[in-house]
Amino acid sequence: MTVRLIKELMACMATDPQTAEIQEVQEIGCGQGDMTAVLAHLAGPEGFVHGIDIGPESYGAPFTLGQAADVLSASPLGGRIRMDFSTDVLSPELSFGKNTFDRVVLAHSSWYMDSRETLEQILKRAKEWAPKLSIAEWDVRIGDIGQYAHLLSVLIQAQLEAFKTDSMSNIRTMFAADDLREIARSAGWHISDEHVLTAERMQDGEWEAAYVLQNLETDIVHLSGLPTALGPLLRSQQALLRDAAERHGIRPLDVFAFSAN
Repeated sequence: MTVRLIKELMACMATDPQTAEIQEVQEIGCGQGDMTAVLAHLAGPEGFVHGIDIGPESYGAPFTLGQAADVLSASPLGGRIRMDFSTDVLSPELSFGKNTFDRVVLAHSSWYMDSRETLEQILKRAKEWAPKLSIAEWDVRIGDIGQYAHLLSVLIQAQLEAFKTDSMSNIRTMFAADDLREIARSAGWHISDEHVLTAERMQDGEWEAAYVLQNLETDIVHLSGLPTALGPLLRSQQALLRDAAERHGIRPLDVFAFSAN
């Protein structure tokens, strides 16, 4: 995630991002900690950021979650950061007091959830732990033909994930902007403001397209229970993806972000 985009996401949390109320933050789906580091910087020397991720320390490339956390811990920000991996936010053993944090943040982590129900349950728990919520996720409402390849790669992976019983994929469930609004409201949150941000220098579109072009056939062959008609349909979509990438290149999708209380 680029520095410019992170600053724009942070600007969604307050009129002036430098004075955002983020002294005590819980970040759900912290990953390698790029947003964690920025949150810790903005929280200031007296602030604290608690990052949680269900992935194990060994997950991730080219650096694992654990390796990235070690780098952050050794940095000047390390004293105001805690990152817990292999941690299920919905585990009854995980509990915080009411409004322990000023804000809960999910930045590009909702698509890692295995279902709509899981995300709604997580946001309900977050309602107990903080009075404010900020979410940022890829916006599948493309505004440029160059974003078509990224969208196709997301749709193809999301369709495959619907037939998996267990997965650690980057894309498990695709939520559009309307989905995220509805899920947040169902969890008891009231959306206060929202933004659409560009993400020109992020490489996720290229990564996701490359994965589908290289691995789709293997996934189709090895995934049990896949309807017979779905394989040809996915291959046709893969062909569309290849053509779109060749004709129009691969631009990342925009980012949809909102705050709620």
